[in-house]
Amino acid sequence: MRIKKISEVIGNKVYTDGGDFFGEIEEVNLSDNRIDGWRIRVGGNVISMVGGAKGVIIPHQFVKAVGDVFLINKAALPNPDSSLEEIPEDL
Repeated sequence: MRIKKISEVIGNKVYTDGGDFFGEIEEVNLSDNRIDGWRIRVGGNVISMVGGAKGVIIPHQFVKAVGDVFLINKAALPNPDSSLEEIPEDL
């Protein structure tokens, strides 16, 4: 098993486990000498899902694989339909 340096993964492409392009690694967040999360500059059609933000922070627990590309769990993404949910009037 080859261990990667953090400097080697900056700029790597990020894909969801569904195969969708998400963005590129911009920075790592460390806490107590452990990786806490990854700052990702979003790209493609994902920008609309994150409300036009230029980047997001994905907790490391959602990273499935680190190699030539990053794979993240699709559950880490915001649900685009969640803002469209309506509360029933009878509640």
